[in-house]
Amino acid sequence: MSVSVKMKEGVERSSLVRRMFEAGMVLAAEVGRENVYDFSLGNPNMAPPPAFQEALIRQAALELPGKHGYMANAGLPEVRELTAAALSREQGLPVPAESLIMTCGAGGALNVIFKTILNPGDRVLVSRPYFMEYDFYVDNHGGLLESLPATPDFEPDLGELEKRLSGKTAAVLINSPNNPTGAVYGEGTLRALGDLLRQKSREAGRVIYLISDEPYRKIVFDGITVPPVFPYYENSIIATSYSKNLSIPGERIGYLAVNPRAEFFADLTAGAVLANRILGFVNAPALMQRITGEIAGVSVDPGVYQKKRDCLCAALEEQGWEFKRPQGTFYLFPKAPGGDDLGVIEALRRERILAVPGRGFGLPGYFRLAFCVSDQTIQASLPSFKRAKAALAQGG
Repeated sequence: MSVSVKMKEGVERSSLVRRMFEAGMVLAAEVGRENVYDFSLGNPNMAPPPAFQEALIRQAALELPGKHGYMANAGLPEVRELTAAALSREQGLPVPAESLIMTCGAGGALNVIFKTILNPGDRVLVSRPYFMEYDFYVDNHGGLLESLPATPDFEPDLGELEKRLSGKTAAVLINSPNNPTGAVYGEGTLRALGDLLRQKSREAGRVIYLISDEPYRKIVFDGITVPPVFPYYENSIIATSYSKNLSIPGERIGYLAVNPRAEFFADLTAGAVLANRILGFVNAPALMQRITGEIAGVSVDPGVYQKKRDCLCAALEEQGWEFKRPQGTFYLFPKAPGGDDLGVIEALRRERILAVPGRGFGLPGYFRLAFCVSDQTIQASLPSFKRAKAALAQGG
């Protein structure tokens, strides 16, 4: 065997998002990139805000001792202070710098969290659909991800969750605004979820953590506000990144934050710092830390994505596609006509549209469109969507 059994199996079931993106590159080479409408990958097409560019130039020019050297594994102290101040405003309660560990994106943050809290065989519960890398992240650290149905509005189904919580449950993982649905979980949901986890933790005789994956927190529409998590459940941990709100996914910068009221706060933060090191991250990129600390709270204009959403949704609604308008993110998650998401993906591909089947997020019968693309791509793709819909209606 050339590679481990686990990795061979992992390659075979690896992310459909990436596979569609790579298929798009092949198709673009055949027919020209301008003739391919790639809605597969959530790769922001907006430039970073001017404040980021200005801070990048300023920080790159600074002459600082040890500017590119190692620092404490948790990150630069001054960056943690600045980030904690912004997070305190967002969460509506004081968050000290000690709560934060700077990480290599939200993916790095989640791996650090799971390394810190999971024992072999522990369960992590998540609602379907969900970002499929979660399976790998939990498995990396000896856990098992269990998925359960969501409500019709794609919020966590607390009744289903209550049935599945047990003494083996280490955490519940939520993602709001949600990838792939764009749903934003309401304040009532978070309050009820906190009450349920408090009760079930007492019954299980162990803390059940609430992990909130929040890279899209600032990408919301129609005046919606994403409720904070910390006020509703003390044993909560946030994982987030600057990939989407600053349009810098390739820079791999984010952080995790432990609720300062967490029962085992000192153990959690110490464990996370160690995990950040021994997982090989060591520390988050120094230059990116300084930049994001300097411009803490800055974001791209979500109104740009809202206009893209409105344009795409209006046209697809007129064509007869069924979906719920996303409240945030830059994803649309329509139903697959006839329930065959793979068939829909193939019909779209014949029209040179690239999308991702819902089974790539644990929910067959839907498909995802990432509308973080140019306005020209959206407009040019609309006749192709119409032809694909007509072909599906005729059974083709």
